[in-house]
Order: sequence, then C-alpha cells, then structure tokens
Amino acid sequence: MTKDIQTEQRSLRVAVVEENSIRAAILLDGLREAGIIDIDVIETTTNMLRRLSTFDPDVVIIGIENPSRDVLEQMFQVSKVVSRPVAMFVDHSDRSMIQAAVEAGVSAYVVDGLRKERVMAIVDMAISRFSAFNRLQRELVEARNELASRKVIERAKAILMRTRQFSEEEAYALLRQTAMNEKRKLVDIAQSVVTAASLLEK
Repeated sequence: MTKDIQTEQRSLRVAVVEENSIRAAILLDGLREAGIIDIDVIETTTNMLRRLSTFDPDVVIIGIENPSRDVLEQMFQVSKVVSRPVAMFVDHSDRSMIQAAVEAGVSAYVVDGLRKERVMAIVDMAISRFSAFNRLQRELVEARNELASRKVIERAKAILMRTRQFSEEEAYALLRQTAMNEKRKLVDIAQSVVTAASLLEK
C-alpha cells in the first residue's frame, strides 16, 4: 500500500450505525487498525439522518444484527438520502432484500461476514463501487444532455434552412459564428432560434 493511499484512508470520515455495542466494537477495531480515526458511532436510529448530516461522513457503515424487513427498508432509505458509499453488514438476508439493497444504492451488502479484518477491504470496495456508479451516472447524464443539445441544434438549422434558404453548412456556420460573437454556447443560440420561431408561428 502506498503512502498516498494510507494518508487518504486516515483522512476518511466514517459513520458507524450499529446499536449492538459488541458489533460496533468490531467495526471500530477494523477501522482503527487501518489507520482511520475520524469515526462517529451512531447507536440509535433516532435522529440518525440529522447526525449523519452534521458529521458529513465520507463513508457510512451500517450494522444490523437481526434485520427485520422494516429496519432494512429504513436503512435502504438512508442509503438513498446520504449519497455516500454505504457498506451494510447483516447477519441474515434473502434474495428480495439483496435486490432492495442494490436498488437503494448500497455499495456493499455483506451477509454474515462481520469480522474486523474484513472491514477495511469492504469499505474500500464500497468506495470503489460508489465511485464507479457515480461515474456511470455522470456519463449517462452527459450523453443525454449531448443528445438533447444535438436535437436543438438540428431544429435550429432546419428553421434557418427553411426561413433563410440556407444550406445546412451555412445554417450551422451562422449559429456557430453567433455563439462565438456573443460568447455563448452553441446550444443556447440554437435554443433562442427555436424559441423565436415557435413564438412567430403562434
């Protein structure tokens, strides 16, 4: 392990949600042995979201000794709200709960595997999966935005070709030159053309 990774791990802020003091101690030991010292232990679900918001952790670890469906679903909601890597340790589960955990964005869902020597590896996995998922989400949003922008530009070109008898190349050149002159994005100029045309058509 490089020094940079060790430094990064030591600087992690980790929230541990665990009502059972023995299980909480196992999680704490695993984290501290990995060099993490900035830890907030939340021993009750009362005001849990407020505690998490105040502490603002980089990672959330949730331990549930005997998970009822209601408690698990509450924890899944927490995973959706905090928008952080979440590692969840449960003593038993079923296929539907695993599916629900995935849908809730839980980054690591570990059944019957709470041992201190595994804690840091699972935290690392949760961080990696969370980062990968966020990257995919960003790429999806960017792709959708790019597609929407292209559609607007194509509509603006079509309007200019129809109203000004421009060729496609001339229409695009005018949009591009106008964007450069006004120091605005090409899609913004195109949207202005589309908006103006729709107003004139009414």
